[in-house]
Amino acid sequence: MQNTNIISTGNVVQLYQIITERGSKMTEWLTKDNLTLIGMIASIIAGLSTGIGALPILFTRNISEKALNAMLGFAAGVMLAATSFSLVIPAIEKAGGGLKGALITLVGIILGGLFLDYVDKNLPHFHAVAGMEGKSRNLSRIWLFIFAITIHNFPEGLAVGAGFGDFDYSNGFALTAGIAIQNMPEGLAVALALTTEKASPSRAFFIALLTGLVEPVGAIIGLLMTQIARPILPLMLAFAAGAMLFVISDEMIPETHRRGSHRIATYGVVIGFAVMMVLDTLI
Repeated sequence: MQNTNIISTGNVVQLYQIITERGSKMTEWLTKDNLTLIGMIASIIAGLSTGIGALPILFTRNISEKALNAMLGFAAGVMLAATSFSLVIPAIEKAGGGLKGALITLVGIILGGLFLDYVDKNLPHFHAVAGMEGKSRNLSRIWLFIFAITIHNFPEGLAVGAGFGDFDYSNGFALTAGIAIQNMPEGLAVALALTTEKASPSRAFFIALLTGLVEPVGAIIGLLMTQIARPILPLMLAFAAGAMLFVISDEMIPETHRRGSHRIATYGVVIGFAVMMVLDTLI
């Protein structure tokens, strides 16, 4: 009996040593050599969430507009909180805080908004609320809708890439989680909209899945820029924040307020913001 206890105790100690050693190796792996790989994997996961959200389209199209607008409002709230807590605040802190940090962050936010405004005006695309935007109209409505979602998803990927800058894994993972959550109702909205343009459910799902994979492209750009020129990290975080704020105000909230669903959509924004605030704090 005593021998059994000795063996068991020895096994526990050995197991603890193995776990500690592997944990140390994992930490070293995370902090030294694989920032780009981890950022890419995170952005792919966030992008694939668009496809996960679109899965119900394969089984039914009977989703009430109120429910969809509530989910989109929730997504807007999550995105707003992620912008505030995981982009704006870190940008101010990494820029040195105080007036200097606030001014650098202000410049980045304005530049991000102007960039999205320029792309929005010049790339042909179609919004459910605003209708046709951009210069050229010689494309099918489905392609125009795909371009609209691409414009939307790019700054999200950029935010994930910039969020991992300076090896800030907690911030990067918080952004990834928030964007993945808000991508799910967006994926469903994309798929439903595509079916109204006479796309089959399977094609609508496939297109929704592909549009989410624009995010790794943005993540690569964000990661490269923050690694090549580390001092511009605060500006990149603020730039991504400005781009995301433009999307929230120009597209997401107007979309949820159409056809008398503004009240339930507003509650969705509040709940989404609160959920992401708690999530960001925990991570």
